[in-house]
Amino acid sequence: MAKELRGKAVADALTEKLIPRAAALAEKGNAPKLAILRVGARDDDLSYERGALKRCASIGIEVESIVLDADCTQDELMAAIDHINSDESIHGCLMFRPLPKTLDEAAACAALDPAKDVDCITEGSLYGVFANRPVGFAPCTAEAVIELLDFYGYDLTGAKVTVVGRSLVIGKPVSMMLQAKNATVTMCHTRTKDLASECAKAEILVVAAGHIGTATAASVAPGQVVIDVGINWDEKNNKLAGDVLYDEVAPIVDAITPVPGGVGSVTTAILAKHVIEAAERRA
Repeated sequence: MAKELRGKAVADALTEKLIPRAAALAEKGNAPKLAILRVGARDDDLSYERGALKRCASIGIEVESIVLDADCTQDELMAAIDHINSDESIHGCLMFRPLPKTLDEAAACAALDPAKDVDCITEGSLYGVFANRPVGFAPCTAEAVIELLDFYGYDLTGAKVTVVGRSLVIGKPVSMMLQAKNATVTMCHTRTKDLASECAKAEILVVAAGHIGTATAASVAPGQVVIDVGINWDEKNNKLAGDVLYDEVAPIVDAITPVPGGVGSVTTAILAKHVIEAAERRA
């Protein structure tokens, strides 16, 4: 059975380093503060929000939750972003995506103050990731994948890594970040021909397609490390589930992240890290 790469140990180690940094900011009157902007009440968003609130509380980061109805107008959304931009006590913003299709997500992302973009939704932050330059902040989930692999001692130099997923939220940025660590990266997606065969060739498999069952027993091989980034609501079993069919894959591979309890746990710690860094930059 595969070794479980649980995120708690990774997140706890990072949290321990963040607590004194948050305290130092608060002592100087610059207590770190995060704004969470959520439209509607998707189950996966609510799960992540609960984790973020708990993590921030444990570190000493204040959180302001701004919740809009799923049928809110574009003007209401933009007004919420304007509030976040103008409130000097707020250092970072987490806006849950995707937004409802009735809203212009690109306009909302572009409207956010880049200095408060702690989850890489503005073009400037994306440039920093793709150019491997210290501009803005990387997507929290993508950085969590790197943090987890580093924590468990996996050397990415020369490693053959396959990433399944091509979104700007996870797939593309994590591919760039893995290359920056000198990995040899193959990018795939749900329309890749013979996807299972491509996945089975990897030493490290990162699955971030957003669909339950993207990776099955046919997608993996002995010795692999599997990082399941997916967070989906399994209506059939009424629980959270990843993109990987864990019960099929875990008996075959060398190591795997569980869902929940894997990458998601680290993501909230990375979010807190970015908020503190944003507050430190302003200070």
